Amino acid sequence: MKFKFLKSPIMLIMPAIIAISIVVIIPLIFSFYTSFTSYKLTRPDSLFNFVGLRNYERIFSNSEWWWTYLRTILFLTIALNVELLLGLGIALLINKITWGQRTLRTIMMFPMMFSPILVGFQWKYIFNDNIGLLNNFLYLFGYESAIAWLIDQKLAMGSILAAEIWANTAIFSILLLAGLMGIPKDPIEAARVDGCSSWQVFKHITLPFLMPFIFIALTIRSLDVGRAYDIVHIMTGGGPAMRTELTWTTIARIGYKDANMGMANAMSYLSIILSIAFTYYFFTKLKASRQELGQ
Repeated sequence: MKFKFLKSPIMLIMPAIIAISIVVIIPLIFSFYTSFTSYKLTRPDSLFNFVGLRNYERIFSNSEWWWTYLRTILFLTIALNVELLLGLGIALLINKITWGQRTLRTIMMFPMMFSPILVGFQWKYIFNDNIGLLNNFLYLFGYESAIAWLIDQKLAMGSILAAEIWANTAIFSILLLAGLMGIPKDPIEAARVDGCSSWQVFKHITLPFLMPFIFIALTIRSLDVGRAYDIVHIMTGGGPAMRTELTWTTIARIGYKDANMGMANAMSYLSIILSIAFTYYFFTKLKASRQELGQ
């Protein structure tokens, strides 16, 4: 029986199971447990101080947390919609080009090659109110007063959005370009023979074929944007007055700066609900769009 178990197919995936358990499952169980404790990094003995739902009750009664949660939803919604529109436009333009398309596809992927930390630093330099490229560019047109892009609440959030959109629009462009290249030519040619305009062809043929690719891209990006941390931390640090903090920058501040890891883990599990909600919504739309295409 012993040797028979060793020949079992499960032994082939046992290394993967062990690795996933060590890297993912065990930390998840540990973090879920600590969300019900008063665990502080500065007090290791607090790991065993079980407080039940007290952390979650404090979060639900914390108005600042809910403002951060709503800010994250707004940030996510704007970023996804702008990236989708820009990515679709870039994909349509590149798909029309017959010469140098491979070179353009490579150039289009450049922003994805930079780490979020590097993107944060380069855009922080662009928006710097003293030596930033944007303010120096405005000086050329006679605008003498420096604009505090990263200090003003509304401008700071817009600056972070600009960096996020620049870095990740290429994801939409690549996926949608792949969808455009896979669209059958016969329906498009038949529609043009029947006298359909370019807009009608796009609306009734191209766009329905692209919808599955659109929802796949939205699903991938919603998970990334929902966990945005690096760019926000580098560019503004959550300021001014924590007005640009998103859920994961708040969690990092409470968990590491305030050393309140129990509360931070409780916030993490509430933040996961946001990612699950967006993922479920986009997968539902993906399924519906594939059914319309008969896939």
